Amino acid sequence: MSRTVLITGATGTVSTAVLNALEGADVRVRALVRDGSGADGLRAEVFVGDLDDARSLPPAFEGVQDVWLLTPNGPRAPEHSMNAVWAARQAGVERIVRLSVVGAAHDAPNRSGRLHALSDREIEQCGLRWTILRPHWFMQNLLNEAGDIAATGTFSLNMASARIGMIDVRDIAECAARVLLDDPDRHHGETYTMTGPRSLTFDEVAGQLGRALGRSVTYLPVGDGARSKTLLGYGVPRWIVDMLEEYARAYVSGWGDFTTGTVAGLLGRPPRDLADFVRDHAAAFTSAGGR
Repeated sequence: MSRTVLITGATGTVSTAVLNALEGADVRVRALVRDGSGADGLRAEVFVGDLDDARSLPPAFEGVQDVWLLTPNGPRAPEHSMNAVWAARQAGVERIVRLSVVGAAHDAPNRSGRLHALSDREIEQCGLRWTILRPHWFMQNLLNEAGDIAATGTFSLNMASARIGMIDVRDIAECAARVLLDDPDRHHGETYTMTGPRSLTFDEVAGQLGRALGRSVTYLPVGDGARSKTLLGYGVPRWIVDMLEEYARAYVSGWGDFTTGTVAGLLGRPPRDLADFVRDHAAAFTSAGGR
């Protein structure tokens, strides 16, 4: 009998990619969404519920064997994870595969890493089978700069000359799908830190963008204050802006300059390179649609 997999955060970037990676697999897929009106087109059985409201979760978790657990970034992330873990335990779920963050630890140099560490510890002690995925900086974050690149051939980040082992979200999703489709015991108790194939500076990113797009692209480093002002101007919440600044400072210090062989180990192929990402998303960087 095929297993039922519940995907939380189903309309977000990573979970949408996980749904795509599971398409055609011999599993029944459910999607947990906060607003059913945003679930059009999801190839899954849709349940409306909110990790912020524990009372809304039981129907979605009933009859589920495997949960893909993704919580939104924010100060209440441990509470959201706790609500999902409790619902999973009450429903008799067998396994949780949790999306954490790179470098999650009690002494992480950013509040997101410290909050995720709390939820990671809870998962490890919840009594269910578990696997934790800790991906590096997403290549898809560059799509936030696509409007500027299309319009001006430049993009600005407060990353100075930081070198980062950035990863394509599609590789994260395919690793998640691999774990979810394997026997529950195979990856139990494992924490996988996932990166792309190489560490890159944003000058190198600009060079690869330029070569792929056939025109000049320039990276313009800015200070934390200028970047924060820009993000706040786009309506990004202050908590998220401050969190991103903490990450940027850590990356500038060299904290993100590493790669692992995890993706190759799980998928039997190397992770996608930035050139693959840019080629596949070239239209986003050439149409001046803005942010």
